[in-house]
Amino acid sequence: MKRQILTGTLTAVAILACAGSISAQPTYTERHPAVVAAERAWESVYTERQPAMLDQDSRLAAQRDRERDAAERARDAAERQRDNAQRDRDRETSNYESGQSDLDSARWDRAIQRFDQVIAMKGTKADAALYWKAYAQNKLGQRPEALATISTLTKDYPKSRYLNDAKALEVEVRSRSGGVDPAQESDEDLKLLALQSLQNADPEQAIPMLQKVLQGTGSPRLKARALFVLAQTNSQKARDVLVSVAKGGSNPDLQMNAIKYLGVHGGRENRAALAEIYGSTTDVDVKKRILNSFMVAGDKERVLNAAQTEQNPELRAEAVRQLGVMSAHEELWTLYQKDSSVDVKKQIIRAMFTGGDASRLIQLAKSEQNPELRLLAVRNLGVMGSKQTADALVEIYGTSKDAEIRKAAINGLFIQNNAEGLVTLARKESDLGMKKEIVSKLALMTHSKVAMDYMMEVLGK
Repeated sequence: MKRQILTGTLTAVAILACAGSISAQPTYTERHPAVVAAERAWESVYTERQPAMLDQDSRLAAQRDRERDAAERARDAAERQRDNAQRDRDRETSNYESGQSDLDSARWDRAIQRFDQVIAMKGTKADAALYWKAYAQNKLGQRPEALATISTLTKDYPKSRYLNDAKALEVEVRSRSGGVDPAQESDEDLKLLALQSLQNADPEQAIPMLQKVLQGTGSPRLKARALFVLAQTNSQKARDVLVSVAKGGSNPDLQMNAIKYLGVHGGRENRAALAEIYGSTTDVDVKKRILNSFMVAGDKERVLNAAQTEQNPELRAEAVRQLGVMSAHEELWTLYQKDSSVDVKKQIIRAMFTGGDASRLIQLAKSEQNPELRLLAVRNLGVMGSKQTADALVEIYGTSKDAEIRKAAINGLFIQNNAEGLVTLARKESDLGMKKEIVSKLALMTHSKVAMDYMMEVLGK
């Protein structure tokens, strides 16, 4: 009904306007009754609907707030999940490496304990831990236990790359099932000495022996040493074996070492082999090791390509980090300007810090429009510690109106132990809150004469 009244009155106004009854009398000083009626009808409807409209606006605003809060909670939950997953991976890696160190030191019981912790986590190294646990049990003379562990590995991880090693170990365990004194088992030291001597022998004669060690049931230290000797051997046959291991022709432990050696020795062929492996694998850890090998080999082009094209955020961040280690200043700066992701830009800023690119960080600290990125640049300048960065922090403090930026500049000068810069800021600061922030830092610098002299000056006022 209200809508009909409003429609009718507005129609009446339109008819009158068309008839010229309003516009035809420019000297008419009173408002036309039809116009007044239309306005009153509109005001009546609007007044009645306004609470509902306002209530709807409130509901929409509340819904937007809920959606924003839900999105933030989802991001926080995803970040916590990533952090927890990374902590689990770090703990798994730490226990696994400790277990291998125990094997190298013949601490078999401790090694088993470490590998049990890895197995319980059911992570990416569980199958490797099962193999090395069986290896340690065999060294202790625990033949049935070792066979049971091998059986678990075979059953639970039928696609494990440790199965070939496990089969060789099983043959060895069964062949000694009559019982052997564990104390007489280890001849690792003699084998290591023999491997050392192979470095000076005829490479072509040494390679079959080294391959036999790599395919056998030796300790991590023995196999790693055999691979090292192989990597030192300057022959195409040795290189072919090394590349085969790097491509996954052995267990993952040896693969990682082979990738490392290909990077250490560099060369066009080695880098090409690494690139081929990188393109054919989906293993994030393998790709990370290859990026590190590219860095060692000085292959900026391939690392930059990964930083620009890699879809996996973890690998992209690793590529950026390696560019920082390589001090690839221009490449990082180009990447920063082209990329739109704040997370990637954060990684680039950290890489600039790693590479010591103070000039670019100063530029970002002064001109970056994103407050979060600018704050990160200022904080990294504080950790770098040089006259150039100190002068920049003093200048940034003086020109910035952002309280967080100014506090970051103060903290940076404090980290640099730059009492002179802080005193300069304190003398010029008129804001009591910021001045207290500066003085609180100076008060902690008790070994600085400049700071203590200023404290006396403050007390004397």
